Amino acid sequence: MTRSAHPPTALAHRRLALLLVALLAVTLALSVLIGRYPAPPAMSPAQLFSDPLAQRLVVNLRLARILAAALLGMSLGAAGMVLQMIFRNPLVEPGFLGVSQGAAFGAAFSILFLSASPFLIQVSATLFACLGMAGSYLLARRIRYGGWILRLILAGIAVSALFSAGLGVLKYLADPLTELPGIVFWMLGGLWSVTWSEVLYLLPWVVPSLAVVTLLRWRLNLLSLGDETAFSLGAAPERERALILVAAVAATAAVVSVAGIVGWVGLIVPHLARRLFGADARRALPAAMMIGAIFCLLCDALARTLIAGEIPLGILASLLGALLFILLMAGNAIPLHR
Repeated sequence: MTRSAHPPTALAHRRLALLLVALLAVTLALSVLIGRYPAPPAMSPAQLFSDPLAQRLVVNLRLARILAAALLGMSLGAAGMVLQMIFRNPLVEPGFLGVSQGAAFGAAFSILFLSASPFLIQVSATLFACLGMAGSYLLARRIRYGGWILRLILAGIAVSALFSAGLGVLKYLADPLTELPGIVFWMLGGLWSVTWSEVLYLLPWVVPSLAVVTLLRWRLNLLSLGDETAFSLGAAPERERALILVAAVAATAAVVSVAGIVGWVGLIVPHLARRLFGADARRALPAAMMIGAIFCLLCDALARTLIAGEIPLGILASLLGALLFILLMAGNAIPLHR
């Protein structure tokens, strides 16, 4: 009796990965058709090929928004997986190191003191998100209590609190009729203003960052074991951890600067990926990227079709993510530990 070329688990993982790829392709295709023109909830393929206005709508607006949603989900899913494995904490999410609060502060700062133009808001939000990460890292080096992971966690909490307080001050100073609504709507999260210029802004940040994280995903298995164990196995923990963290945070900062605060994606998606593919980052990280893209595409499709207006993406992502998390936890479907 001949033995199979692939172990059953490896074969099952490969089939599941192909299923995820197919599901992502189907979700992308359906997202092109879903919308309120010419009538909700979607247009037919025949209308797409016969209606010139529908074609212009898809090419000029909807495709850019769909790509931005996919990049958002991939970045948050990958960053959540990276942070949860490096910090060995299942409750860590991409905004943990002051990134989300830094981006919110940067966007509010631009609206109040620079300009409300989308490009300047994105640049300011990205800059302050990166400053949040840098501030957390520098503060962690000054803390003399505990190990490096604990110091970085404490520093991230402190930096996030500082940016949150600064954001509160800016909201207090904002004009309640003109500036404050812009800050509030940005923080709710959404892709309603995304055009091809925003996608072109995202690509130089997201593509190289996700490439670095994907190529080094096998090192995450070592870095999650602790510094002494990783060093004994041939890794350079501090240097490799810094490189992967910078890549994950750069992608997160870019997508948050465009989409605003979108929670729960980076928290629950890594749990789903580990449940389906195990704790090995070589399989789980690409799965987290695909699941994150599918989740954000579905949330965005619902955001622009459920009502005549548009539901902020951050609200839907938090609602669906929290409900899914509760259902899975109630059924003991996702282990919180590796």
